[in-house]
Amino acid sequence: MCGIVGLFLKDKALEPKLGAMLSEMLVSLSDRGPDSAGIAIYGAATGNEAKITVQSPKPDRDFRGLDAELAKAIGAPVSVAVKSTHAVIRTTPDKVDTAREALQTLRPDIRIMGAGEAVEIYKEVGLPEAVVDRFDVRSMTGTHGIGHTRMATESAVTTMGAHPFSTGADQCLVHNGSLSNHNNMRRELIRDGMKFETENDTEVAAAYLSNRMAHGKNLGEALEGTLSDLDGFFTFVVGTKNGFGVVRDPIACKPAVMAETDQYVAFGSEYRALTKLPGIDNARVWEPEPATVYFWEH
Repeated sequence: MCGIVGLFLKDKALEPKLGAMLSEMLVSLSDRGPDSAGIAIYGAATGNEAKITVQSPKPDRDFRGLDAELAKAIGAPVSVAVKSTHAVIRTTPDKVDTAREALQTLRPDIRIMGAGEAVEIYKEVGLPEAVVDRFDVRSMTGTHGIGHTRMATESAVTTMGAHPFSTGADQCLVHNGSLSNHNNMRRELIRDGMKFETENDTEVAAAYLSNRMAHGKNLGEALEGTLSDLDGFFTFVVGTKNGFGVVRDPIACKPAVMAETDQYVAFGSEYRALTKLPGIDNARVWEPEPATVYFWEH
């Protein structure tokens, strides 16, 4: 049992409140997953800057002097903004892959949470309230975001085992459920060039979507593919640079509810995650249908 949330804003006036709204939604589901929690926040991409969110078990050691060392290694400007065990590294979009490679040499203990022009990902072991406070998520602005609170069932309780999982630029996924064919699918994806950092089945789902989109599918088409290619019980909520998507398996035994107004589209594992949203009393509220893809794009 896990808790997942998502919020896609249509009204720009709400963007300064995205972090606060998404945090409230996630904290309300704390009893669905006490082991770890995480949130991905998407801001407006400028086209001139890319971000790499990283985590370190020893941030004082690993983040000290990293900006200067990384800038020298990649030959481009670098800034590093530290938030507790995480840091957001900013550089030019054409240097992201080079920076990722350089980080492995300069700071081998650092782990990459995600990268892209729009997304920042924060996740740690602990309850949602503690994770939200630790990274000051309530103060963050953005256009859309997703979150997860985890009750671990099939892999270790670690930072890397927490959701969201990101396996492509500005792509991430949260999941409630369990996949039965993730080992076979992982092997197929590895043969096609995908890389994995955990044994978690959710990372396989994220990589599956990244792989399909790399082969020319849009988010909706990639989500459709999960219904035939992934076995098990699942509800996925997915974020991309411009979009937000939801799909449930054909049996749909994992709880889910959605709400839509002129201001936003929201998802929660339970309705209580939506009760503090503005205008919820007048929203269109529904349970997502089994084997049906829902997605929105800016």
